[in-house]
Amino acid sequence: MAKYTGSKCRLCRREGAKLFLKGDRCYKGTCPFERRPVAPGVHANMRKKVSEYGLQLREKQKTKRIYGVLEGQFREYYERADRMKGVTGENMLSLLERRLDNVVYRMGIASSRSQARQLVTHAHFTVNGRNVNIPSYQINLGDVIAVKENKKENKYFTALKALEKDAAMPKWVEFDPETLTGKVIALPTREDIDSQIAEHMIVELYSK
Repeated sequence: MAKYTGSKCRLCRREGAKLFLKGDRCYKGTCPFERRPVAPGVHANMRKKVSEYGLQLREKQKTKRIYGVLEGQFREYYERADRMKGVTGENMLSLLERRLDNVVYRMGIASSRSQARQLVTHAHFTVNGRNVNIPSYQINLGDVIAVKENKKENKYFTALKALEKDAAMPKWVEFDPETLTGKVIALPTREDIDSQIAEHMIVELYSK
């Protein structure tokens, strides 16, 4: 499967917004986006009139990059959300939020989604007692995500125990650093998702 291996900061510059793809570094003054918040390329400073389609496309690209999914998989999330009851755009964001790698990130176990994806693919977690190493695995209400017993002595996870609980953790998840166990206590709603995403524009793009 294709994978983007270029600079993550370049993606933020292309979308004209911080996507927080590199975790803690994105909050520091050394973040490249702070120094040069313009699109990459020699024509970055040229004024262009962006069409409605162009705005919708950029919104889709931004969302894909935030969650780290490719086009085919992203389209599947949209089609699944369209079949669900409720608002399609909100359903789509809820499905993206319930990816295992995103839940690990939201629990504060990883500083970025890419780091969470790496931890998941390296088989560090169980879901309801079962080994799961698929980042896109869909988490449901009441699911318990825990660090595997034979991984708890890893220095990365022992360092988590010394950290205080993150007050900014979304209200739909909880995580105990002492036991290295978390739980989904509610399904995420649009109000719980802090990403600056105009999901209605993505729905309009796919509806054409």
